[in-house]
Amino acid sequence: MMLPKNTSLSRRALLAGAGAMGMAVVGGRLVAPAVATPAAAPATLAGPAGPAKKVHLVGTDGWAAMPGSAPKDPPFFPDPLAPGDLNTYIFGFRDATGLDAAATAALRGHAQISAPMMWFDELDEITITLTNLGLVQRPDLFDGHTLHWHGFVNAIPLFDGVPELSLSVPIGRDFDYFYKVRDAGTYMYHCHFEDVEHVQMGMTGMVFVRPAQNKGTGSLPPGRYAYNDGDGSTRYDREYAFMMTEIWSAAHYRDAHIQVNDWTDFDPSFSCLNGRAWPDTVADNGNPMSTAAGALQYQPITSRIQARPGERVLLRLSSLSYNDHSLTCDEIPLTVVAKDASLLRGRDGTTNYQTTNTVTVGAGESRDVLFTAPDREGTYLLYDRDYNFLANGGGAGYGGMMTQVVVSAAAPAQQYPNDLTHDFPYDVGSAV
Repeated sequence: MMLPKNTSLSRRALLAGAGAMGMAVVGGRLVAPAVATPAAAPATLAGPAGPAKKVHLVGTDGWAAMPGSAPKDPPFFPDPLAPGDLNTYIFGFRDATGLDAAATAALRGHAQISAPMMWFDELDEITITLTNLGLVQRPDLFDGHTLHWHGFVNAIPLFDGVPELSLSVPIGRDFDYFYKVRDAGTYMYHCHFEDVEHVQMGMTGMVFVRPAQNKGTGSLPPGRYAYNDGDGSTRYDREYAFMMTEIWSAAHYRDAHIQVNDWTDFDPSFSCLNGRAWPDTVADNGNPMSTAAGALQYQPITSRIQARPGERVLLRLSSLSYNDHSLTCDEIPLTVVAKDASLLRGRDGTTNYQTTNTVTVGAGESRDVLFTAPDREGTYLLYDRDYNFLANGGGAGYGGMMTQVVVSAAAPAQQYPNDLTHDFPYDVGSAV
């Protein structure tokens, strides 16, 4: 999907070319806050099953927090314009489902990185309203926004989000995207308007489609399956989704300070899981609407994994980075069951699952990975085996793409993706 901009090419042309550092995107239950007030807005989308569901997203700018222990890189990091304990300028999407007009407008200037996570059931009919609230820090920019489900083949051009073929949403306007979701799998969504810039600035999110097999078949009981596998081989007990991205502090600084970026100089400062770099990756989920949420208020989705011994865990990995990333977990074998939302099975039914200790995810790709939690309780590390991506701003010690797998018999049952202690600030059973 993304490639650093060449001065002789447009960003869109670069994206279409998607070279060695390029990226791409690959898309339930729906979401609604428990009450239509900012205090109850969700960090993730969820809700009851049904044939028709609605989501309201808004696009705007704001500030986020990379680990404060990272070395200073003046003037780029920390950004001197950043308020409070925040330090990095971003663009992003926020969930406004169920909010009234005043509460929706109040989200302007409070972007979220990464975007709300969305999940749906096969054959759900989805309407996603995108509102462009505009940029507070850069009122001189009149950037439109779109939603593009990368790798999702069941979108007509009008709703695909590519500006050359569909519509972009001007500031102060909104647009309804309609999808009838098919093809279970793990996808991504992002803004496709000035996409090299907007994806780097944080307009990225996870979206996945749950298989019809979850409702049971003649030979399989109802349950949690990653795909319509027919044999139950993708069954899981817990599920964690990771959006893999990178942040180049210099680019974020220049956007905030009305300066031009040369994307061919791309040199990431932080490698992130769900918009966080280690050690923030293991912090609990947060509420982006809470004024007491601390520095990670606008990076609300955790990457910490927890499971009971013997449970099967599904990892949904999607990358909107500009580099390839290879995740490894010492002592825990990882089985790749799908790539780019396609089950690894031949037409003759032969299974081509791959068990390994390292899973490489290229720019714009997704992987679905299963592992069984060890019988021995303890804490294991899941991390990028390339040490270039295991530091924050080139500083000493560990950082970047690393998180924990905590195996404990006391782990509470999981209710929704990335759930640790039922800590999302909304009622999962609320109506859409």
